[in-house]
Parts: sequence; structure tokens; C-alpha cells
Amino acid sequence: MGYGIKLTSEQWEELDRLRMRTPSADVFRNCLIILKSSMRETIASIASQLGCATDTVVRVRRLYRQQGVAGLQPAKPAGRTSRATPEFVAKMKDVVGTNPLTLGYGFSLWSAARLAKHLAKDTGIGFSEDQMLRLLRRHGYSFQRPKHTLKGKRNEAAYEQAKQELADLKKTPCPTSLLRLSSSRMRSRYIACLP
Repeated sequence: MGYGIKLTSEQWEELDRLRMRTPSADVFRNCLIILKSSMRETIASIASQLGCATDTVVRVRRLYRQQGVAGLQPAKPAGRTSRATPEFVAKMKDVVGTNPLTLGYGFSLWSAARLAKHLAKDTGIGFSEDQMLRLLRRHGYSFQRPKHTLKGKRNEAAYEQAKQELADLKKTPCPTSLLRLSSSRMRSRYIACLP
């Protein structure tokens, strides 16, 4: 197949600097393809040495001839635009900060599925639970299960006293030996007796 690309010494230095400074493995490989092409190596030998397809070598050489060093940067695929419009995101942020009880629901915490259904009803744009979680994470929100405690709702003095009594019971040795109860399968179960 075809032989190389002719590089000036300035172009060679520029590619060599880019190759040594880039954190991207793709850019490193692309620079090597051009440098090896300038040394008159064949497309097939470059592909076998670098472990890539001959189509990759041909494409990188073509991009370098058309765009120069900028053509060595991998192009990010465009992808589909998100259905979450700025208006939807603003509505989502507003609803997340609102207690569901004030909106007439019978629950006090949002889940991703509940939030998605509510927003689909309000905006007409529906998302699955997974998509809603990704969208929330992208905007700095996370779903965490709340820890339910009675702290502040209980008699703290009585709670501490009961906690101390339980700790004392756990430390006290059993005054009698363990009682042995036999089961129908001839296994023994032991029950500790409390004072």
C-alpha cells in the first residue's frame, strides 16, 4: 500500500512533543502513526506494530493531511440531545425541594419513580426511574434512604436509664448453669437463664 507523509523537522518536533505530553492513548497512537508514516513504513506494518486496523491508519493519515495536528484529536460523537429541557430541569429542581404532602400526595419523601411520574404529569416529558436518577445526579442531587430515629421525640432520661440497665444485664453472669433442652432431632439447644 501507500508510503508515508513527508514531515518537516518542525512538524516532526511538534508531533513528538504532542506525543510525549498527551494523556490520551488515542492521540499518542495517532502521533505514532504519522511519525512512522514519515519514516516510509507501510500502512500494514504500522497497523501490525500498533495493534490497530489498517483502516485506522488510513483514516488518521487522511485527517492529518486535511487538518494537521488538530485532526489527531479523537472526535467525540455528537450523541442525542437530552429531552430534559432547561424548563424541565428548573421544574425538577423546584419539585425536589417541595414536600410531596403539600402537593396532595400521601407520602412525604420523593423516590425517583414518584418524581418521574409527577414530572411527566406536569410537563409531559417522561423519564424512566434510571434516567431520572442519572438526571438528578448530573444536577447534584442524590437519593438516600433517611435514617428514622426517635431522637428528640422520646424521653431521653428514661432512654439512657434503660440503656444502662440493659448493659448491666448483659455484663451479669448467669447464676445457674446453662439449662439443656433436647430437641426432637437430638440436637441440644441452650438457654441462658437471667437472674
